[in-house]
Amino acid sequence: MATPMVLAEGVHKSFGRLEVLRGINLAVAPREVLCIVGPSGSGKSTFLRCINHLEKIDAGRLSVDGELVGYRQHGDKIYELPDREVCRKRAEIGMVFQRFNLFPHMTSLQNIMEAPMRVKGEPQKEVEQRGRALLARVGLADKVDVYPNQLSGGQQQRVAIARALAMQPKLMLFDEPTSALDPELVGDVLDVMRGLAQDGMTMVVVTHEMGFAREVGDSLVFMDGGVIVESGNPRDVLANPQHERTRSFLSKVL
Repeated sequence: MATPMVLAEGVHKSFGRLEVLRGINLAVAPREVLCIVGPSGSGKSTFLRCINHLEKIDAGRLSVDGELVGYRQHGDKIYELPDREVCRKRAEIGMVFQRFNLFPHMTSLQNIMEAPMRVKGEPQKEVEQRGRALLARVGLADKVDVYPNQLSGGQQQRVAIARALAMQPKLMLFDEPTSALDPELVGDVLDVMRGLAQDGMTMVVVTHEMGFAREVGDSLVFMDGGVIVESGNPRDVLANPQHERTRSFLSKVL
């Protein structure tokens, strides 16, 4: 493998006495789509938040595109980066949450333009052109001047994806992006994600959408209790799981 886009080596994370991640090892290649599945409380979302340093790991190493996340190594010592440097690195990683987290007082286009202008200092005209193109890409060209409360949940989530893409990230993280949506709105969001995968975007997707994982995923990880129980080709794992815990979980969701 070339330099992995994401490399986790023995990653641990605890909240007080609760050990949420217990030695996660995995690698995600550039252009790969990794789907993470598992029951609630298995550590999936926490791991995703560690990738962009929204949560600090307690032990192990976690790197994105060959650089440690939130830290810098000098010789044998590892130093935590200052907040400004962490924010600059985080800007290279797009994240789409379960809840859309759009600014309610801003239109769709303004939501998309805010971060490139404020965080990266890009010129307004250039960002506006990109924002309009991204809204068209996610099927919302006619919603440029519409506020979030005038949009359906699925439309808000597509704006959130466009907002993340506006930062021109090298990696996209999705934390159960369809779980808060009505069933009939899920397809439009998955179609946008499918298009990103076809365009070669590296993606780590925490999801309950097994059909998406089977069709779009290059690899699949099943997590439970803070560890990776099973991993492999999504078609193989979903059709013929090797571990009893995986079989038990899949029997309830497939």
